[in-house]
Amino acid sequence: MINFVIMKNLFLVLILLILTITGMSQPIPTTEENIPFLVTFGGNSDIKWGDDDFCEIFFILVPANYIQPFYIRVFDPNCGGQYDEAKGPFNTKTSFSIYGGKGCYTDPDSKNIDPKGNYKAGNLLASKIFADDAKYDNNWYSFGPFNPSEGEMVTDFGGHIFKLIVQGISGDDGNLYRLFVSTSSTENKPIEGGNAFTFEYTFRMHDNPNNISHIYPYIDNKVISVKITNFDWDNDGIIRVISIAKNGIPVDISSEGDWKSTVLPIVQQEKNTSFDIQFIKEKKKPIRNNNVVVYVTNQYGEMLPFYVSPIGGIPKYEGKVKAIQNKKK
Repeated sequence: MINFVIMKNLFLVLILLILTITGMSQPIPTTEENIPFLVTFGGNSDIKWGDDDFCEIFFILVPANYIQPFYIRVFDPNCGGQYDEAKGPFNTKTSFSIYGGKGCYTDPDSKNIDPKGNYKAGNLLASKIFADDAKYDNNWYSFGPFNPSEGEMVTDFGGHIFKLIVQGISGDDGNLYRLFVSTSSTENKPIEGGNAFTFEYTFRMHDNPNNISHIYPYIDNKVISVKITNFDWDNDGIIRVISIAKNGIPVDISSEGDWKSTVLPIVQQEKNTSFDIQFIKEKKKPIRNNNVVVYVTNQYGEMLPFYVSPIGGIPKYEGKVKAIQNKKK
């Protein structure tokens, strides 16, 4: 029994170390993900444009040993101009809101795949609504400064958690943007040991089919199987999974405005590692302005997080474990 307790404590310490020393807080999305933009559509949009709920929620981890003020920076937060997706004249308003405090992460509704219930749990620290304002087109807006102690301290993560909710209030256009957690309000300077994650990823694909995008769900020690669900992929090529035990297992792909899911078993070697879900576009007739939604659940239906800096690093197929054929549901 003593040995079991010691091993359990060592395991928890190892996870905390991985979470707090893996890389730095980087652009969201990161270079490794190769995703050009996050996207949130206005609240009056047709979901067939590639956003099922007009809401994107990211959690930002600031390690406990970082005690200086920081900023959450948004690139191109307005909806209009160079990057955003117009459906007629731009008429969309998008809110960006940052939450901290008790329940910001730990409230169960914070992990819903849809914005419902108490998903805004926590203390509202800052909020701004952006419309078609040329001042913010192709430019940065900085929220903050925030004191790390304003976040919710979550011991399992070894730091404070903040929540960013981006929501399309009105209109029917697509707002494309990127994020950066920075020590400066005017420059992108990363926080060492920081990270960010989401439970449902809504993002824009590259138009160039030679660009492969990646997202990295973390497979913890409880996971026996995963259910990978995607929305509105538009049959634009293939989606496949790379892990230390899976060498490009394909998942069912969605067409316009529908959902598809694939269940994959997890082997022991994959526990406490990340998956690399790859999005490979059709080369002959790639879809332009393709937006896609993805989430992953375990065998209990619990949401698994996508880390922008994958826990344990980007997985590489080791070739020592036979790849397991997918089970479709």
